[in-house]
Amino acid sequence: MLMKTGEYWHCTNPGCHCRVHVEFSGEIQGSNPRCVCGGLLKKDYAPPVLKYLDFLRPEKPVFTHRDASDAGED
Repeated sequence: MLMKTGEYWHCTNPGCHCRVHVEFSGEIQGSNPRCVCGGLLKKDYAPPVLKYLDFLRPEKPVFTHRDASDAGED
């Protein structure tokens, strides 16, 4: 398992709640690393950032302020 600098890992043991910040990149042989309590550590979830299809999202409408005195003029 590859641990990269800047990542956060958390313990899966509900009684522990330990959180680890990786300061140096490294690789661990085998499965996920273990906490000092013996529970497995997992990476914090980061939702994916989608930019490829952002152009399909409708733009937010632009509202302009209009005074009541402007409504009667033509």
